[in-house]
Amino acid sequence: MAGEALEALTVGRVGVDLYPEQSGVPLAEVRSFAKSLGGTATNVAVAAARLGRRSAVLTKVGPDGFGDYVRQALAGFGVSPAHVSTAADLQTPVVFCALDPPADPPLLFYRSPIAPDLTLTDADVPWDVVAAVPLLWVTGTGVCTEPARGTQRRMLAHRSRRAHTVLDLDYRPMFWPDKATARAEIGWMLDHVTVAVGNRAEVEVAVGTADPDEAARRMLARGVSLAVIKKGADGVLVATPEGSWTVPPRPVEVVCGLGAGDGFGGALIHGLLSGWDPVRIARHANAAGALVASRLACADAMPTAEEIEELL
Repeated sequence: MAGEALEALTVGRVGVDLYPEQSGVPLAEVRSFAKSLGGTATNVAVAAARLGRRSAVLTKVGPDGFGDYVRQALAGFGVSPAHVSTAADLQTPVVFCALDPPADPPLLFYRSPIAPDLTLTDADVPWDVVAAVPLLWVTGTGVCTEPARGTQRRMLAHRSRRAHTVLDLDYRPMFWPDKATARAEIGWMLDHVTVAVGNRAEVEVAVGTADPDEAARRMLARGVSLAVIKKGADGVLVATPEGSWTVPPRPVEVVCGLGAGDGFGGALIHGLLSGWDPVRIARHANAAGALVASRLACADAMPTAEEIEELL
């Protein structure tokens, strides 16, 4: 990536995922775990890199071995670690996943007293990149607390709603005091982005309805130019001011549902940067998510363009 301009910058959560090597049992009965790079913004950057995009993630880790692992793993995946800084007094987060049930595994987050990625400040931000990068990806989790909330708001204001500015709604209830707070903060972001993506539960938090068609209308009314709503077994709704379309799902045997949305996000980035129409973007993103769901782990499971084409 040296000497080449960055195409996508994602902002937010990073961590080390610990996956049980025994599937279908509660954590109390798991005997061993496998380590993998994780975190929504991080996985999306990896997924985009797998599709040939020059990506980086803006985040923070602790001054520990897991922080070293994050930087090394990013570089190994072809993602620039140049904007990964260090929170001196905090630890790199770890997340335990119980593959029970595999389709929707519960997560156990170790991010106390606060995760380093939620301590992003203005000093950590490459402001010239934020203004100029072809695609900026932010998340709802990134505004769940200060100082990251104010930092991410100032980043969006600095970018001035340039295309493509993407909001991954990424609602995790354990990070918020209540839904009303989440709706207010995530709603503010909707007024400053060009693309919004989330599932039914996330759009209900963001705009007050879980009905995909109505949620899309509300997002478009806020100035979003592309709304992408994941409907699970019912496919994906994509909506623009010109119309809306539903793309059917890609059925697979689910091994681990985690990371499927991030694989979807990486393909969404690739489609947007390629100038594809919304339906083509959704078809490829659906296929990418399905491939990740059929595999164990997140970052390591992100598909290549050839694998997506083969499934399609």
